[in-house]
Amino acid sequence: MNAQTNQPLFSPGQLLMTPGALQAMAEAQQEPMDFLQRHFAGDWGDLDDEDKQENELSLREGYRLLSAYHTNLNVKLWVITEAADEAGNRAASTILLPSEY
Repeated sequence: MNAQTNQPLFSPGQLLMTPGALQAMAEAQQEPMDFLQRHFAGDWGDLDDEDKQENELSLREGYRLLSAYHTNLNVKLWVITEAADEAGNRAASTILLPSEY
């Protein structure tokens, strides 16, 4: 989110979650927004510097965005936002386990 306006850096599209991610969050007693808000704000989580820089480019160019986080029980989750279409719209953002990719 933009710190000055409290707005996300991009439109996330439809919000989706896989069964594995839903189970992992329930077991960790966490909510999807715990991870989505970070992703929408440009906090890419547990990525190396090169991948974070790639996300910054993707944000500017409308490419796919990927963040990686861990639940309170140390289960890794990804948040993926689809690339923008010609009109600049992103279809969806999905929370998933890497094994569900």
